[in-house]
Amino acid sequence: MIFAEIKTQKAEGTYLAHSINTHKGRLSKGHHLTSPDINELLLSDIVTVTTIRLEEHDVHEDIAAAQLGQFVSGKGVKTSPSFTGRCNIYSTAHGIFETTPQEVGNINSIDEAITLATLSPYNVVHPDQLVATAKIIPLAASSKALDAARGLAQLTVHPFQKLKVGLVLTQLPQTKKSVLKKTQTVVNQRLKSCANELATTTIVDHNPNAIAAAINTLRESNHNLILIFGASAIVDRQDALPKGLELSGGEIEHFGMPVDPGNLLLLGNHSGSAVIGLPGCARSPKLNGFDWILQRIIAGLDVSKDTIMQMGCGGLLSEIPTRPQPREKMLSDSISHRPKVTAILLAAGQSRRMGPENKLLQEWHGKPLVKWVADNIGESNVDHTIVITGHEADLVQENLQSNDVEYVYNPDFDEGLSTSLIKGLMAVPADCDAVMICLGDMPSIHSTQLNKLISAYDPVNGAAICVPTFEGKRGNPVLWSTTFIPEMLNLKGDSGARHLLGNYPGDLQEVTMDNTSVLSDIDTPEALSTLRKTSFTT
Repeated sequence: MIFAEIKTQKAEGTYLAHSINTHKGRLSKGHHLTSPDINELLLSDIVTVTTIRLEEHDVHEDIAAAQLGQFVSGKGVKTSPSFTGRCNIYSTAHGIFETTPQEVGNINSIDEAITLATLSPYNVVHPDQLVATAKIIPLAASSKALDAARGLAQLTVHPFQKLKVGLVLTQLPQTKKSVLKKTQTVVNQRLKSCANELATTTIVDHNPNAIAAAINTLRESNHNLILIFGASAIVDRQDALPKGLELSGGEIEHFGMPVDPGNLLLLGNHSGSAVIGLPGCARSPKLNGFDWILQRIIAGLDVSKDTIMQMGCGGLLSEIPTRPQPREKMLSDSISHRPKVTAILLAAGQSRRMGPENKLLQEWHGKPLVKWVADNIGESNVDHTIVITGHEADLVQENLQSNDVEYVYNPDFDEGLSTSLIKGLMAVPADCDAVMICLGDMPSIHSTQLNKLISAYDPVNGAAICVPTFEGKRGNPVLWSTTFIPEMLNLKGDSGARHLLGNYPGDLQEVTMDNTSVLSDIDTPEALSTLRKTSFTT
Protein backbone atom coordinates (compact mmCIF):
# COMPACT_ATOMS: atom_id res chain seq x y z
CA MET A 1 0.00 0.00 0.00
CA ILE A 2 1.19 3.50 -0.81
CA PHE A 3 0.16 6.30 1.59
CA ALA A 4 0.29 9.84 0.24
CA GLU A 5 -1.26 13.26 0.71
CA ILE A 6 -2.43 14.32 -2.73
CA LYS A 7 -4.63 16.94 -4.32
CA THR A 8 -8.29 16.06 -4.13
CA GLN A 9 -8.74 16.35 -7.92
CA LYS A 10 -6.29 13.46 -8.40
CA ALA A 11 -7.69 11.17 -5.67
CA GLU A 12 -10.36 9.31 -7.65
CA GLY A 13 -9.83 5.55 -7.45
CA THR A 14 -7.80 5.68 -4.24
CA TYR A 15 -8.93 4.87 -0.67
CA LEU A 16 -9.20 7.30 2.20
CA ALA A 17 -6.55 6.78 4.88
CA HIS A 18 -8.64 8.71 7.43
CA SER A 19 -12.32 9.54 7.85
CA ILE A 20 -13.41 12.98 6.61
CA ASN A 21 -16.51 15.05 7.36
CA THR A 22 -18.07 16.80 4.37
CA HIS A 23 -21.06 19.10 3.98
CA LYS A 24 -23.16 16.02 3.16
CA GLY A 25 -21.94 13.69 5.85
CA ARG A 26 -18.96 11.48 6.64
CA LEU A 27 -16.68 9.53 4.32
CA SER A 28 -15.18 6.71 6.35
CA LYS A 29 -11.62 5.43 6.51
CA GLY A 30 -11.06 2.97 3.66
CA HIS A 31 -13.78 4.53 1.49
CA HIS A 32 -13.14 4.06 -2.23
CA LEU A 33 -13.24 7.53 -3.73
CA THR A 34 -15.44 8.03 -6.79
CA SER A 35 -16.06 11.05 -8.99
CA PRO A 36 -19.12 12.19 -6.93
CA ASP A 37 -16.99 11.86 -3.78
CA ILE A 38 -14.34 14.15 -5.30
CA ASN A 39 -16.99 16.79 -6.07
CA GLU A 40 -18.35 16.48 -2.54
CA LEU A 41 -14.88 17.00 -1.06
CA LEU A 42 -14.15 20.02 -3.26
CA LEU A 43 -17.52 21.61 -2.42
CA SER A 44 -16.52 21.19 1.23
CA ASP A 45 -13.27 23.10 0.58
CA ILE A 46 -11.12 20.02 1.10
CA VAL A 47 -8.32 20.47 -1.40
CA THR A 48 -5.96 17.68 -0.26
CA VAL A 49 -6.60 14.22 1.17
CA THR A 50 -4.42 11.48 2.61
CA THR A 51 -5.04 8.40 0.52
CA ILE A 52 -3.98 4.84 0.07
CA ARG A 53 -3.28 3.39 -3.33
CA LEU A 54 -3.23 -0.40 -3.55
CA GLU A 55 -0.21 -1.96 -5.17
CA GLU A 56 -0.27 -4.85 -7.61
CA HIS A 57 -0.27 -7.61 -5.00
CA ASP A 58 -2.52 -5.88 -2.44
CA VAL A 59 -6.00 -7.31 -1.80
CA HIS A 60 -8.64 -4.94 -0.44
CA GLU A 61 -9.61 -5.63 3.19
CA ASP A 62 -13.16 -6.79 2.41
CA ILE A 63 -12.07 -9.16 -0.34
CA ALA A 64 -9.18 -10.41 1.79
CA ALA A 65 -11.42 -11.01 4.83
CA ALA A 66 -13.92 -12.91 2.69
CA GLN A 67 -11.15 -15.09 1.25
CA LEU A 68 -9.69 -15.80 4.68
CA GLY A 69 -13.15 -16.70 5.99
CA GLN A 70 -13.64 -19.17 3.15
CA PHE A 71 -10.16 -20.66 3.60
CA VAL A 72 -10.81 -21.60 7.24
CA SER A 73 -14.47 -22.62 6.97
CA GLY A 74 -15.18 -26.33 7.14
CA LYS A 75 -18.41 -28.26 7.60
CA GLY A 76 -21.10 -26.85 9.85
CA VAL A 77 -20.18 -23.18 9.49
CA LYS A 78 -21.06 -20.32 7.15
CA THR A 79 -19.60 -16.88 6.48
CA SER A 80 -21.28 -13.49 6.43
CA PRO A 81 -20.59 -10.83 3.79
CA SER A 82 -17.42 -9.01 4.75
CA PHE A 83 -17.54 -5.39 5.88
CA THR A 84 -14.81 -3.01 7.06
CA GLY A 85 -12.30 -5.83 6.72
CA ARG A 86 -14.22 -8.28 8.88
CA CYS A 87 -15.82 -11.58 7.89
CA ASN A 88 -17.85 -13.25 10.65
CA ILE A 89 -18.22 -17.03 10.73
CA TYR A 90 -21.36 -18.62 12.17
CA SER A 91 -22.44 -22.11 13.13
CA THR A 92 -25.10 -23.79 11.00
CA ALA A 93 -25.82 -26.57 13.49
CA HIS A 94 -26.35 -27.43 17.15
CA GLY A 95 -23.22 -29.29 18.07
CA ILE A 96 -19.55 -29.03 19.02
CA PHE A 97 -17.20 -26.40 17.62
CA GLU A 98 -13.77 -27.75 16.73
CA THR A 99 -10.46 -26.13 15.96
CA THR A 100 -7.05 -26.18 17.64
CA PRO A 101 -5.01 -23.38 19.21
CA GLN A 102 -2.11 -24.43 17.00
CA GLU A 103 -4.14 -23.99 13.80
CA VAL A 104 -5.43 -20.58 14.85
CA GLY A 105 -1.92 -19.59 15.92
CA ASN A 106 -0.54 -20.66 12.54
CA ILE A 107 -2.99 -18.35 10.77
CA ASN A 108 -2.18 -15.43 13.06
CA SER A 109 1.57 -15.98 12.58
CA ILE A 110 1.50 -15.51 8.80
CA ASP A 111 1.36 -11.73 8.70
CA GLU A 112 0.30 -8.99 11.10
CA ALA A 113 -2.37 -7.91 8.60
CA ILE A 114 -4.24 -11.21 9.00
CA THR A 115 -6.05 -12.21 12.18
CA LEU A 116 -8.43 -15.01 13.15
CA ALA A 117 -10.29 -15.08 16.49
CA THR A 118 -12.45 -18.05 17.53
CA LEU A 119 -14.41 -19.55 20.39
CA SER A 120 -12.58 -22.02 22.59
CA PRO A 121 -12.36 -25.50 21.05
CA TYR A 122 -15.18 -27.94 21.89
CA ASN A 123 -17.71 -25.32 22.91
CA VAL A 124 -21.35 -26.29 22.44
CA VAL A 125 -22.82 -23.98 19.79
CA HIS A 126 -26.20 -23.34 18.24
CA PRO A 127 -27.30 -22.40 14.70
CA ASP A 128 -26.40 -18.81 13.78
CA GLN A 129 -24.05 -18.44 16.75
CA LEU A 130 -20.84 -16.51 16.08
CA VAL A 131 -17.91 -18.93 16.30
CA ALA A 132 -15.10 -16.91 14.72
CA THR A 133 -14.19 -13.68 12.98
CA ALA A 134 -11.57 -13.19 10.25
CA LYS A 135 -10.26 -9.62 10.36
CA ILE A 136 -7.82 -7.76 8.15
CA ILE A 137 -6.12 -5.13 10.32
CA PRO A 138 -5.02 -2.56 7.70
CA LEU A 139 -6.95 -1.67 4.58
CA ALA A 140 -5.38 -4.46 2.54
CA ALA A 141 -3.42 -7.69 2.81
CA SER A 142 -0.90 -9.10 0.41
CA SER A 143 -2.03 -11.88 -1.89
CA LYS A 144 1.08 -13.83 -0.84
CA ALA A 145 0.02 -13.76 2.83
CA LEU A 146 -3.50 -14.85 1.94
CA ASP A 147 -2.24 -17.74 -0.16
CA ALA A 148 -0.16 -18.87 2.81
CA ALA A 149 -3.38 -19.20 4.87
CA ARG A 150 -4.84 -21.87 2.62
CA GLY A 151 -5.15 -25.19 4.40
CA LEU A 152 -3.62 -24.04 7.68
CA ALA A 153 -6.82 -24.19 9.72
CA GLN A 154 -10.32 -25.54 9.43
CA LEU A 155 -13.16 -24.49 11.67
CA THR A 156 -15.83 -27.16 11.98
CA VAL A 157 -19.08 -27.67 13.86
CA HIS A 158 -19.94 -31.31 14.43
CA PRO A 159 -23.73 -31.62 14.79
CA PHE A 160 -25.17 -33.71 17.58
CA GLN A 161 -26.30 -37.12 16.34
CA LYS A 162 -29.39 -39.03 17.41
CA LEU A 163 -28.33 -41.96 19.56
CA LYS A 164 -30.26 -44.68 21.35
CA VAL A 165 -29.19 -44.06 24.94
CA GLY A 166 -29.66 -46.43 27.86
CA LEU A 167 -29.12 -45.60 31.54
CA VAL A 168 -28.26 -48.18 34.19
CA LEU A 169 -28.84 -47.03 37.77
CA THR A 170 -27.53 -49.23 40.57
CA GLN A 171 -28.99 -49.33 44.04
CA LEU A 172 -27.99 -50.40 47.54
CA PRO A 173 -30.49 -51.30 50.29
CA GLN A 174 -30.35 -47.76 51.65
CA THR A 175 -30.73 -46.01 48.25
CA LYS A 176 -33.80 -43.76 48.15
CA LYS A 177 -36.14 -43.93 45.16
CA SER A 178 -36.22 -40.13 45.08
CA VAL A 179 -32.45 -40.09 44.50
CA LEU A 180 -32.77 -42.50 41.57
CA LYS A 181 -35.58 -40.43 40.06
CA LYS A 182 -33.62 -37.20 40.41
CA THR A 183 -30.54 -38.81 38.85
CA GLN A 184 -32.57 -40.01 35.87
CA THR A 185 -34.05 -36.52 35.43
CA VAL A 186 -30.67 -34.78 35.53
CA VAL A 187 -29.11 -37.25 33.08
CA ASN A 188 -32.03 -36.77 30.71
CA GLN A 189 -31.66 -32.98 30.95
CA ARG A 190 -28.04 -33.33 29.92
CA LEU A 191 -28.99 -35.45 26.94
CA LYS A 192 -31.70 -32.99 25.88
CA SER A 193 -29.11 -30.21 25.86
CA CYS A 194 -27.31 -32.35 23.25
CA ALA A 195 -30.48 -33.01 21.17
CA ASN A 196 -31.05 -36.50 22.62
CA GLU A 197 -33.02 -38.19 25.40
CA LEU A 198 -33.07 -41.42 27.33
CA ALA A 199 -34.58 -44.40 25.53
CA THR A 200 -34.35 -46.84 28.43
CA THR A 201 -33.65 -46.67 32.16
CA THR A 202 -32.85 -49.84 34.13
CA ILE A 203 -32.44 -50.09 37.90
CA VAL A 204 -30.34 -53.01 39.18
CA ASP A 205 -28.51 -54.03 42.33
CA HIS A 206 -25.02 -52.63 42.86
CA ASN A 207 -23.02 -55.75 41.98
CA PRO A 208 -20.95 -56.77 38.92
CA ASN A 209 -23.27 -59.57 37.74
CA ALA A 210 -26.39 -57.40 37.74
CA ILE A 211 -24.55 -54.58 35.97
CA ALA A 212 -23.18 -57.00 33.33
CA ALA A 213 -26.66 -58.37 32.63
CA ALA A 214 -28.09 -54.84 32.25
CA ILE A 215 -25.33 -53.85 29.81
CA ASN A 216 -25.90 -56.95 27.65
CA THR A 217 -29.65 -56.37 27.60
CA LEU A 218 -29.16 -52.80 26.37
CA ARG A 219 -26.68 -53.86 23.68
CA GLU A 220 -29.03 -56.61 22.48
CA SER A 221 -31.67 -53.94 21.93
CA ASN A 222 -29.19 -51.82 19.92
CA HIS A 223 -28.47 -49.06 22.40
CA ASN A 224 -25.36 -47.34 21.07
CA LEU A 225 -24.56 -45.28 24.16
CA ILE A 226 -24.77 -46.82 27.64
CA LEU A 227 -24.49 -44.70 30.78
CA ILE A 228 -23.99 -46.32 34.19
CA PHE A 229 -24.59 -44.41 37.41
CA GLY A 230 -23.48 -46.30 40.50
CA ALA A 231 -25.00 -46.09 43.95
CA SER A 232 -21.47 -45.35 45.16
CA ALA A 233 -18.52 -43.71 43.44
CA ILE A 234 -16.10 -45.81 41.39
CA VAL A 235 -13.00 -46.33 43.50
CA ASP A 236 -10.76 -48.28 41.10
CA ARG A 237 -10.83 -50.77 38.23
CA GLN A 238 -11.86 -53.57 40.62
CA ASP A 239 -15.06 -51.79 41.67
CA ALA A 240 -18.56 -53.01 40.77
CA LEU A 241 -19.03 -50.88 37.62
CA PRO A 242 -15.75 -51.66 35.84
CA LYS A 243 -15.97 -55.33 36.81
CA GLY A 244 -19.54 -55.46 35.52
CA LEU A 245 -18.41 -53.98 32.19
CA GLU A 246 -15.69 -56.61 31.84
CA LEU A 247 -18.07 -59.45 32.80
CA SER A 248 -20.46 -58.30 30.06
CA GLY A 249 -17.72 -58.71 27.45
CA GLY A 250 -16.91 -55.02 27.28
CA GLU A 251 -13.56 -53.29 27.72
CA ILE A 252 -12.26 -50.57 30.01
CA GLU A 253 -10.53 -47.90 27.94
CA HIS A 254 -9.64 -45.53 30.77
CA PHE A 255 -10.49 -44.79 34.38
CA GLY A 256 -10.25 -41.30 35.87
CA MET A 257 -9.79 -37.87 34.33
CA PRO A 258 -7.80 -34.74 35.23
CA VAL A 259 -10.97 -32.65 35.55
CA ASP A 260 -12.53 -31.52 38.82
CA PRO A 261 -15.40 -32.14 39.27
CA GLY A 262 -15.44 -35.37 37.27
CA ASN A 263 -12.30 -37.23 38.41
CA LEU A 264 -13.97 -40.62 38.90
CA LEU A 265 -15.21 -41.22 35.35
CA LEU A 266 -14.93 -44.56 33.58
CA LEU A 267 -14.70 -44.79 29.80
CA GLY A 268 -15.28 -48.11 28.10
CA ASN A 269 -16.89 -49.81 25.12
CA HIS A 270 -18.98 -52.84 24.34
CA SER A 271 -19.16 -54.21 20.80
CA GLY A 272 -18.46 -50.82 19.27
CA SER A 273 -20.72 -48.74 21.53
CA ALA A 274 -19.48 -46.28 24.14
CA VAL A 275 -20.03 -47.12 27.80
CA ILE A 276 -19.54 -44.40 30.44
CA GLY A 277 -19.42 -44.91 34.18
CA LEU A 278 -20.59 -41.56 35.56
CA PRO A 279 -18.80 -39.70 38.36
CA GLY A 280 -20.88 -38.86 41.42
CA CYS A 281 -20.86 -35.14 40.57
CA ALA A 282 -23.04 -35.89 37.53
CA ARG A 283 -25.99 -36.19 39.91
CA SER A 284 -25.88 -32.38 39.94
CA PRO A 285 -26.83 -30.46 36.78
CA LYS A 286 -23.74 -28.27 37.12
CA LEU A 287 -21.06 -28.50 34.46
CA ASN A 288 -18.53 -31.27 35.12
CA GLY A 289 -16.10 -33.51 33.26
CA PHE A 290 -18.83 -35.94 32.23
CA ASP A 291 -20.44 -33.17 30.15
CA TRP A 292 -17.28 -32.77 28.09
CA ILE A 293 -17.13 -36.49 27.33
CA LEU A 294 -20.86 -36.83 26.64
CA GLN A 295 -20.97 -33.84 24.29
CA ARG A 296 -18.07 -35.08 22.17
CA ILE A 297 -19.40 -38.62 21.90
CA ILE A 298 -22.86 -37.45 20.82
CA ALA A 299 -21.24 -35.16 18.25
CA GLY A 300 -19.43 -38.16 16.77
CA LEU A 301 -15.95 -37.12 17.89
CA ASP A 302 -13.40 -39.72 18.89
CA VAL A 303 -12.86 -39.91 22.65
CA SER A 304 -9.90 -41.97 23.84
CA LYS A 305 -7.55 -42.19 26.80
CA ASP A 306 -5.35 -39.54 25.18
CA THR A 307 -8.36 -37.26 24.68
CA ILE A 308 -9.20 -37.42 28.37
CA MET A 309 -5.63 -36.91 29.59
CA GLN A 310 -5.35 -33.70 27.55
CA MET A 311 -8.29 -32.11 29.41
CA GLY A 312 -6.35 -31.13 32.53
CA CYS A 313 -5.41 -27.60 31.46
CA GLY A 314 -8.47 -25.54 32.27
CA GLY A 315 -9.99 -28.57 33.98
CA LEU A 316 -13.10 -26.77 35.22
CA LEU A 317 -11.75 -25.60 38.59
CA SER A 318 -12.59 -21.98 37.77
CA GLU A 319 -15.99 -22.90 36.32
CA ILE A 320 -17.57 -24.16 39.52
CA PRO A 321 -20.00 -21.61 41.02
CA THR A 322 -19.64 -23.07 44.53
CA ARG A 323 -16.63 -24.87 45.95
CA PRO A 324 -16.84 -25.12 49.75
CA GLN A 325 -13.14 -25.71 50.42
CA PRO A 326 -11.69 -23.38 53.10
CA ARG A 327 -8.84 -22.28 50.84
CA GLU A 328 -11.30 -20.79 48.36
CA LYS A 329 -13.20 -19.02 51.14
CA MET A 330 -9.94 -17.37 52.12
CA LEU A 331 -9.25 -16.49 48.51
CA SER A 332 -12.66 -14.88 48.05
CA ASP A 333 -12.20 -12.88 51.26
CA SER A 334 -8.98 -11.43 49.87
CA ILE A 335 -10.59 -10.24 46.65
CA SER A 336 -12.58 -7.02 46.86
CA HIS A 337 -13.25 -6.27 43.21
CA ARG A 338 -16.83 -5.82 42.02
CA PRO A 339 -18.09 -8.40 39.52
CA LYS A 340 -18.42 -7.35 35.90
CA VAL A 341 -22.14 -7.45 35.12
CA THR A 342 -24.00 -7.33 31.81
CA ALA A 343 -27.71 -6.51 31.80
CA ILE A 344 -29.95 -8.06 29.15
CA LEU A 345 -32.99 -5.82 28.71
CA LEU A 346 -35.78 -7.80 27.01
CA ALA A 347 -37.70 -5.36 24.81
CA ALA A 348 -38.76 -7.46 21.82
CA GLY A 349 -42.23 -8.75 22.74
CA GLN A 350 -45.57 -7.90 21.16
CA SER A 351 -47.34 -7.21 24.51
CA ARG A 352 -50.52 -8.93 23.36
CA ARG A 353 -52.18 -8.65 26.78
CA MET A 354 -51.92 -4.87 26.58
CA GLY A 355 -54.05 -4.75 23.42
CA PRO A 356 -53.03 -2.87 20.27
CA GLU A 357 -50.49 -0.64 22.06
CA ASN A 358 -46.88 -1.57 22.70
CA LYS A 359 -46.68 -1.58 26.51
CA LEU A 360 -43.00 -0.67 26.51
CA LEU A 361 -43.75 2.63 24.79
CA GLN A 362 -46.53 3.67 27.17
CA GLU A 363 -45.59 6.69 29.25
CA TRP A 364 -45.33 7.03 32.99
CA HIS A 365 -44.34 10.38 34.44
CA GLY A 366 -43.17 11.64 31.08
CA LYS A 367 -41.10 8.66 29.92
CA PRO A 368 -41.87 5.34 28.18
CA LEU A 369 -41.69 2.31 30.45
CA VAL A 370 -38.69 0.86 28.60
CA LYS A 371 -36.85 4.18 28.97
CA TRP A 372 -37.34 4.05 32.74
CA VAL A 373 -35.84 0.56 32.84
CA ALA A 374 -32.87 1.49 30.65
CA ASP A 375 -32.20 4.66 32.67
CA ASN A 376 -32.32 2.77 35.97
CA ILE A 377 -29.89 0.16 34.63
CA GLY A 378 -27.62 2.94 33.36
CA GLU A 379 -27.52 4.54 36.82
CA SER A 380 -26.59 1.24 38.50
CA ASN A 381 -23.28 -0.62 38.76
CA VAL A 382 -24.07 -2.64 35.63
CA ASP A 383 -21.10 -2.45 33.24
CA HIS A 384 -22.79 -3.14 29.92
CA THR A 385 -26.40 -3.26 28.69
CA ILE A 386 -27.71 -5.33 25.79
CA VAL A 387 -31.20 -4.40 24.59
CA ILE A 388 -33.04 -7.12 22.68
CA THR A 389 -35.42 -5.63 20.12
CA GLY A 390 -38.01 -7.22 17.88
CA HIS A 391 -41.55 -5.86 17.72
CA GLU A 392 -41.42 -2.16 16.75
CA ALA A 393 -37.65 -2.22 17.10
CA ASP A 394 -37.17 1.21 15.51
CA LEU A 395 -39.50 2.87 18.01
CA VAL A 396 -37.78 1.19 20.95
CA GLN A 397 -34.37 2.36 19.73
CA GLU A 398 -35.69 5.85 19.06
CA ASN A 399 -36.78 6.14 22.69
CA LEU A 400 -33.42 4.86 23.95
CA GLN A 401 -31.18 6.90 21.67
CA SER A 402 -29.63 8.75 24.61
CA ASN A 403 -28.74 5.51 26.43
CA ASP A 404 -25.34 3.86 26.13
CA VAL A 405 -26.55 0.38 25.15
CA GLU A 406 -25.88 -2.34 22.60
CA TYR A 407 -28.79 -3.48 20.43
CA VAL A 408 -29.39 -7.05 19.33
CA TYR A 409 -32.33 -7.68 17.01
CA ASN A 410 -34.32 -10.90 17.39
CA PRO A 411 -36.15 -11.77 14.14
CA ASP A 412 -37.91 -14.65 15.94
CA PHE A 413 -39.45 -12.49 18.68
CA ASP A 414 -42.94 -13.85 17.99
CA GLU A 415 -41.78 -17.39 18.90
CA GLY A 416 -41.44 -16.64 22.59
CA LEU A 417 -39.37 -14.93 25.24
CA SER A 418 -36.71 -17.64 25.22
CA THR A 419 -35.61 -16.68 21.70
CA SER A 420 -34.87 -13.13 22.86
CA LEU A 421 -33.08 -14.32 25.97
CA ILE A 422 -30.86 -16.65 23.93
CA LYS A 423 -29.97 -13.84 21.51
CA GLY A 424 -28.90 -11.73 24.47
CA LEU A 425 -26.91 -14.50 26.12
CA MET A 426 -24.98 -15.13 22.90
CA ALA A 427 -23.89 -11.47 22.90
CA VAL A 428 -22.63 -11.36 26.50
CA PRO A 429 -18.92 -10.36 26.55
CA ALA A 430 -16.52 -13.18 27.34
CA ASP A 431 -14.99 -11.33 30.31
CA CYS A 432 -18.35 -10.87 32.02
CA ASP A 433 -18.86 -12.45 35.48
CA ALA A 434 -22.64 -12.27 35.76
CA VAL A 435 -25.70 -11.45 33.66
CA MET A 436 -28.83 -9.67 34.91
CA ILE A 437 -32.06 -10.52 33.06
CA CYS A 438 -34.24 -7.39 33.05
CA LEU A 439 -37.81 -7.03 31.78
CA GLY A 440 -38.73 -3.91 29.84
CA ASP A 441 -42.09 -3.55 31.59
CA MET A 442 -40.80 -3.08 35.17
CA PRO A 443 -40.14 0.67 35.31
CA SER A 444 -40.28 1.21 39.07
CA ILE A 445 -37.22 -0.90 39.94
CA HIS A 446 -34.60 1.56 41.17
CA SER A 447 -30.88 1.45 40.50
CA THR A 448 -30.24 0.98 44.22
CA GLN A 449 -32.16 -2.30 44.08
CA LEU A 450 -30.08 -3.46 41.12
CA ASN A 451 -26.94 -2.58 43.05
CA LYS A 452 -28.20 -4.56 46.03
CA LEU A 453 -28.40 -7.66 43.82
CA ILE A 454 -24.90 -7.05 42.49
CA SER A 455 -23.53 -6.57 46.01
CA ALA A 456 -25.07 -9.91 47.07
CA TYR A 457 -23.35 -11.79 44.24
CA ASP A 458 -20.71 -14.12 45.71
CA PRO A 459 -20.48 -17.42 43.79
CA VAL A 460 -17.77 -18.90 46.00
CA ASN A 461 -20.03 -18.62 49.03
CA GLY A 462 -23.31 -19.86 47.59
CA ALA A 463 -24.63 -16.75 45.83
CA ALA A 464 -24.11 -17.51 42.14
CA ILE A 465 -27.79 -16.68 41.47
CA CYS A 466 -29.31 -13.63 43.19
CA VAL A 467 -33.10 -13.30 43.26
CA PRO A 468 -34.95 -10.26 44.67
CA THR A 469 -37.83 -10.96 47.07
CA PHE A 470 -40.56 -8.98 48.79
CA GLU A 471 -42.42 -10.53 51.71
CA GLY A 472 -41.15 -13.97 50.68
CA LYS A 473 -42.21 -13.72 47.03
CA ARG A 474 -39.54 -13.95 44.33
CA GLY A 475 -39.42 -11.28 41.65
CA ASN A 476 -37.24 -9.82 38.90
CA PRO A 477 -34.60 -9.14 37.71
CA VAL A 478 -32.49 -12.22 38.45
CA LEU A 479 -28.69 -12.06 38.46
CA TRP A 480 -26.99 -15.22 37.14
CA SER A 481 -23.36 -16.27 37.07
CA THR A 482 -22.26 -16.63 33.45
CA THR A 483 -21.38 -20.28 34.23
CA PHE A 484 -25.09 -21.02 33.80
CA ILE A 485 -25.27 -19.59 30.26
CA PRO A 486 -24.64 -22.94 28.46
CA GLU A 487 -27.71 -24.44 30.14
CA MET A 488 -29.80 -21.30 29.56
CA LEU A 489 -29.05 -21.46 25.83
CA ASN A 490 -31.27 -24.55 25.65
CA LEU A 491 -34.44 -22.75 26.76
CA LYS A 492 -37.53 -23.11 24.58
CA GLY A 493 -40.86 -21.36 24.06
CA ASP A 494 -42.22 -18.41 25.99
CA SER A 495 -40.54 -19.12 29.32
CA GLY A 496 -37.41 -17.59 30.73
CA ALA A 497 -34.81 -19.18 32.96
CA ARG A 498 -36.73 -18.97 36.25
CA HIS A 499 -37.67 -22.67 36.19
CA LEU A 500 -33.95 -23.47 36.46
CA LEU A 501 -33.81 -21.95 39.96
CA GLY A 502 -35.06 -25.16 41.54
CA ASN A 503 -32.06 -27.03 40.18
CA TYR A 504 -29.57 -24.91 42.13
CA PRO A 505 -30.72 -24.41 45.72
CA GLY A 506 -27.11 -24.38 46.91
CA ASP A 507 -26.20 -21.50 44.59
CA LEU A 508 -29.28 -19.33 45.10
CA GLN A 509 -29.30 -16.23 47.28
CA GLU A 510 -32.60 -14.45 47.98
CA VAL A 511 -32.13 -10.70 48.37
CA THR A 512 -34.84 -8.94 50.38
CA MET A 513 -36.21 -5.68 48.93
CA ASP A 514 -38.24 -3.02 50.74
CA ASN A 515 -41.09 -2.54 48.23
CA THR A 516 -43.19 -4.35 45.62
CA SER A 517 -41.42 -2.98 42.54
CA VAL A 518 -39.57 -6.27 41.95
CA LEU A 519 -42.94 -8.04 41.71
CA SER A 520 -44.69 -5.48 39.49
CA ASP A 521 -44.62 -5.97 35.73
CA ILE A 522 -47.00 -3.97 33.55
CA ASP A 523 -48.71 -6.50 31.29
CA THR A 524 -52.28 -5.23 31.05
CA PRO A 525 -54.16 -1.91 30.69
CA GLU A 526 -55.35 -2.41 34.28
CA ALA A 527 -51.79 -2.75 35.57
CA LEU A 528 -50.75 0.37 33.64
CA SER A 529 -53.69 2.31 35.09
CA THR A 530 -52.71 1.23 38.60
CA LEU A 531 -49.11 2.27 38.00
CA ARG A 532 -50.15 5.71 36.83
CA LYS A 533 -52.13 6.22 40.02
CA THR A 534 -49.11 5.49 42.23
CA SER A 535 -46.99 8.26 43.65
CA PHE A 536 -43.71 9.01 41.94
CA THR A 537 -40.49 8.57 43.90
CA THR A 538 -36.87 8.72 42.80
